[in-house]
Amino acid sequence: MPSSTPTSATPWAPLEPQAVARLLAAASVRWWLSGGAALDRWLGHPIRARENIDVSVVAADLAELVASLPEGFTAWVPDEDEIVPFADAPQDADLQPVLIRDDATDCWVLQVNAEDGAPRAWVYKRDPRLTLPWDRAVLDIEGIPTGAPEVQLVWKALRPRAEDTTDKDAVLPSLTADAVSFYETALLRIHPHSTWAIHVRSPFAPAKASWNRKKN
Repeated sequence: MPSSTPTSATPWAPLEPQAVARLLAAASVRWWLSGGAALDRWLGHPIRARENIDVSVVAADLAELVASLPEGFTAWVPDEDEIVPFADAPQDADLQPVLIRDDATDCWVLQVNAEDGAPRAWVYKRDPRLTLPWDRAVLDIEGIPTGAPEVQLVWKALRPRAEDTTDKDAVLPSLTADAVSFYETALLRIHPHSTWAIHVRSPFAPAKASWNRKKN
């Protein structure tokens, strides 16, 4: 029998993207695959093994998305050292992330991230200067809304881990010129201290990069 309350030891059994779409089929709000799952789907094959799967939703729509979950799936959020039901979390809290549990198997199956957005555009939660029209920020890939790869790379750029760099190196060569321009501009304006920004600042002359300039 599944436990009544999940813990930090609760295992993951991430859904496939098609199963995510079925799980969220009743939702009337905009949602989209995000993170590594979005990169894999855009590229057409897995870049590497993933421990979980993410979707995103505008923060104002989060409660409605959770309310649309079918019976047998429940939403939980970290609260200090506990994991509490979504319904019991403070309404004014920044609920990040929301974890969806399959109660029958007692496993996490989906992570929901709350992002920002306006009626006509996606807005980067870390810096609202960065926006992108919805039809460019969220792509329809074989019927499943999928976050644009350049947006996912911007999210990963703040403190990239080795596995994030693996994702970037797999995706970047296939981006369109417009997508590369958006990504590089975002790095320089929003995350100029990211290790990924070094090559963008000075791709052919690393000696001129800001971290390697001689002081007068």
